[in-house]
Amino acid sequence: MSEFAIRAEKLDAGDELAGVRGKFVLDEVVYLDGNSLGALPAAVPGRVEDVVRRQWGELRIRSWDESGWWTAPERIGDRIAPLVGAAAGQIVVGDSTSVNVFKALVGAVRLAGAGRDEIVVDATTFPTDGYIAESAARMTGCTLRPVTPAEVPGVLGERTAAVLLNHVDYRTGRLHDLPSLTAAVHAAGAVAVWDLCHSAGALPVGLDEHGVDLAVGCTYKYLNGGPGSPAYLYVRRELQDRFDSPLPGWNSHAEPFGMRDSYEPAAGALRGRVGTPDILSMLALEAALDVWDGVSIEAVRAKSLALTDFFLECVAAYAPADRVESVTPEAHAERGSQVALRCDDAGDVMKELIARGVVGDFRHPDVLRFGFTPLYVGFGDVERAARVLGDVLGR
Repeated sequence: MSEFAIRAEKLDAGDELAGVRGKFVLDEVVYLDGNSLGALPAAVPGRVEDVVRRQWGELRIRSWDESGWWTAPERIGDRIAPLVGAAAGQIVVGDSTSVNVFKALVGAVRLAGAGRDEIVVDATTFPTDGYIAESAARMTGCTLRPVTPAEVPGVLGERTAAVLLNHVDYRTGRLHDLPSLTAAVHAAGAVAVWDLCHSAGALPVGLDEHGVDLAVGCTYKYLNGGPGSPAYLYVRRELQDRFDSPLPGWNSHAEPFGMRDSYEPAAGALRGRVGTPDILSMLALEAALDVWDGVSIEAVRAKSLALTDFFLECVAAYAPADRVESVTPEAHAERGSQVALRCDDAGDVMKELIARGVVGDFRHPDVLRFGFTPLYVGFGDVERAARVLGDVLGR
């Protein structure tokens, strides 16, 4: 047994989150694709069967009331809130990340008010966020200004209406400085919108603490909500009575069953709802969130950093130095919960890794991406993944 395998055993033995692993459906595969799709929590299939067979099959329409379907968006939002550092009553679940980015960004421009006609967007953002930002700019008569997050403070001014940023870069795993960037946006009188897709469930976010205005995120990555599980929208309490959604659906009406000709938004974060909720996916997500009972996000962050530190150390020991290069920051304050390795033939390497039971993913043109979900990934998994990578690269 290698030195690293022995260390992995000791680290797993002392892992305070080790018991959570048993709450997931896992096999012999080392699953490091959690930043694209989290593993299945074991309680979800039974809960979904109940929703389908009893709530839908027997209670039918009565389930909107008796099974709590109608209140699911805000109820599940309150389950997510502690994981992103938000008090209850500020998050609603529903729609996709893309739809919520649109709602948040147009809503942000409307909050900013007259005279502000520029949207600043992260130039390295996930493509959809960029597409939505470009469309939102055209629809609101704004100019779109793409810059890197590091450049944001230098381009803010009295014309800036809203700034859309990613908390963690999806390619490199770089963690951006949410507190200081939010403060800079506010100092310029603009509205801060954050995409939390690659941070929620992996590290503390502190939405309330840092005064974030609006935030969106998906739930199928580190929150393990399932493929295509609904996203969420955060609207800071102090802004809720002024938040003007560009998608005023009947579900966000103050009297949804009044069927009024004119629209009157509901009070609070409920005005972030749009149409009829996707109940099957939403209640699967609710069941998935049970794995967080008794788990602190601080403990998750500590393990995440330990896992990624150990992986980088193992890769340095096992893999030929001239074959891979980490593009993920070494500094803990700048690292999310993934490691991205640059490799010339990354696509073929990832295919071989998957064939050997190590599942990560490939990002064009040359990045091997490994996501570490601390609730079910152990140090033994990390050592094995690095060792197999070394074997593949050393052939």
